[in-house]
Amino acid sequence: MIYFDNSATTKIEDSVLKTYNVASQEYFGNPSSLHKLGLKAFELLETSRKKIAELMHFKTHEVFFTSGGTEGNNWIIKGTAFKKREFGKHIITTSIEHPSVMNSMRQLEELGYEVTYLPVDKTGHINVDDLKKAIRDDTILVSTMAVNNEIGAIQPIKEIARVLDNYPSISFHVDAVQAIGKGIEDKIIDPRVDFYTFSGHKFHAPRGIGFIYMKEGKQIEPLMAGGGQEKNLRSGTENTPAIAAMARALRLLKENESAKHDTMLKLKTMLVEHLEKMDNTHVFSKLDDNFAPHIICFTLDGVRGETTVHTFEERDIYISTTSACSSKKGLESSTLKAMSTRENIATSAVRVSLDENNTEAEMNEFLKNLDEIHDHFQILN
Repeated sequence: MIYFDNSATTKIEDSVLKTYNVASQEYFGNPSSLHKLGLKAFELLETSRKKIAELMHFKTHEVFFTSGGTEGNNWIIKGTAFKKREFGKHIITTSIEHPSVMNSMRQLEELGYEVTYLPVDKTGHINVDDLKKAIRDDTILVSTMAVNNEIGAIQPIKEIARVLDNYPSISFHVDAVQAIGKGIEDKIIDPRVDFYTFSGHKFHAPRGIGFIYMKEGKQIEPLMAGGGQEKNLRSGTENTPAIAAMARALRLLKENESAKHDTMLKLKTMLVEHLEKMDNTHVFSKLDDNFAPHIICFTLDGVRGETTVHTFEERDIYISTTSACSSKKGLESSTLKAMSTRENIATSAVRVSLDENNTEAEMNEFLKNLDEIHDHFQILN
């Protein structure tokens, strides 16, 4: 079996699963309880928070736990909009965001907020000049993904940050779900960013756990009302075992990160260079510093993406159409559509997404099968 769908989710790492199981059995107390079992769980919770903060070079009190990327994006965007509504109701985002961002924006529009969706060029990147033109006196938030989940384009976070240096009252949110542990954090971590979103299951932690970064001094409205956990900002009994497991997964992820980046980039290079020699294919994920090392979006022209996915699946090889969140809906890639890609090309797009555990042998086997599948469909067409 070859698993090349790591941007959808990753397999939980064995030692991470062990941490989860041990924490579930030995730290089962409610962290809010006053007795010693509760205190034991609380200490594990806060130790995990401290470890995550250290690994990310954040302050401990700037880390807040969530159920994952979707909740994190919803909370930051809506929580900021609600907190700052007396100062304005204009928000800027991009036209290629994850559905958890796009649908949050649409909900806010129904509540009377105005949203500007910045266009992207044919490589999937925004133009910072468009951002400058979009900023208004009533702009309260700029929200952009760091790495596009469909084609791997890295947005110019540093350039955006320098623009926003001149507008300190505008909050800056970065969805970093696809960016963590890819050896590109020098491109996406910047002191001007006020909020980051992260999701554990993208880096071998359990599903249903994530965290956000909220810069010291920033304020946000809670969306979850209840018992006042997470400093009264995110109520609900903390998922302590998953949090401890996520902290361990993050520690493992950060070990030898540059070498892991190089491994993924080597495999990506093998695939892209192979595709560029083939007829009737399009490659949207470039081999340059403006793209992440782990995502490759391409087409076998004339073959619908879902057909390509299932054909590989028959060979025990797992890839996806562009975004796992929308793949079952049969929609053309929203990113490719925003890039003005012709519909007949966009509907043929598939995504290979790698992680540090994939090997050169796996890629060689994938390329062999790719050639066979490509030739098969060429004959049919």
